[in-house]
Amino acid sequence: MQPVIGGTETPDIPPALFAMPPGMAIRYERPDPTLSDYTTGYHLYAASGPASIGMENWFLPGTANVRVTLNAGPIAVWIGNRVFDPMPQASLCGPSSHALRTITNGGIMIGFGVSALGWSRLFAGGADLYADRIVPLADAAPPGFTERLVATLSAVENEHGVKAALDAFLLAEMGPPSPDEALIRRIARLVVDDAPGGLAQAAREWDISPEVLRRICRRHFGFLPKTLLIRSRFLRSIIPLIESRGEVDYSTIDPAYFSASHFLRDAHAVLGTTPRRFLHEQLDFLVASLRARAAVLGSATQALHRL
Repeated sequence: MQPVIGGTETPDIPPALFAMPPGMAIRYERPDPTLSDYTTGYHLYAASGPASIGMENWFLPGTANVRVTLNAGPIAVWIGNRVFDPMPQASLCGPSSHALRTITNGGIMIGFGVSALGWSRLFAGGADLYADRIVPLADAAPPGFTERLVATLSAVENEHGVKAALDAFLLAEMGPPSPDEALIRRIARLVVDDAPGGLAQAAREWDISPEVLRRICRRHFGFLPKTLLIRSRFLRSIIPLIESRGEVDYSTIDPAYFSASHFLRDAHAVLGTTPRRFLHEQLDFLVASLRARAAVLGSATQALHRL
């Protein structure tokens, strides 16, 4: 692949939104409309030059991701107290409930987010088996999937061809709808909106047992209902704080939190530290990513992707 310049072909989004330091580029693309419920979007990150060696970046927790690196140096990833070093060239980053810290050494990374619906059509195993983990993609994907994906992306000449290549690949690889698809859709919408009463009340209204709800959540979302709701509530609160990069104002956190200490407990669980300390980390890439993703894909982070 030729050098990446970043951005998107979407004409109503100003190129300045994708501005990055010299040698770095970020790019998001919308999938084909028939795939929009199954993949949360396409992403491409690139870095070159001396500043790219030993670069630290952060990612917020979210849905599963499939990622392929091209001409890249070693990548180390920390998820909570787990370390994945080196990250495989073609990897499955499972659904996450903790922030991800990475150390990269230049190169290109191309990937796509996998929603719970997408998981039901692409992977046979339960998403909970890969929660807060990174594994070689071949460990989870159907036979030949990894080889076909790497060949597809390796043949792309530049960033402008990534969307078309991934659209064609995923349309060909998508399996049949899951028998649970309608219920997965309902759960996904409630997880994002965190409606009063939560999933427990919804399960009663849908006339399904708590056991069925937990099974569906673990199988396709990777976590139990409580963890999914905590993740959404926390992301709705922390993203504005990250983007402001100013003094932490706990009055702006999600109204589902009954106190600042309640929010701080979730922060320790997700970030491993307080929001104030997290905001002093190297977050330039994260801030740029949140803004660019929201402009192109409609939400700043995968876990808040709406069906």
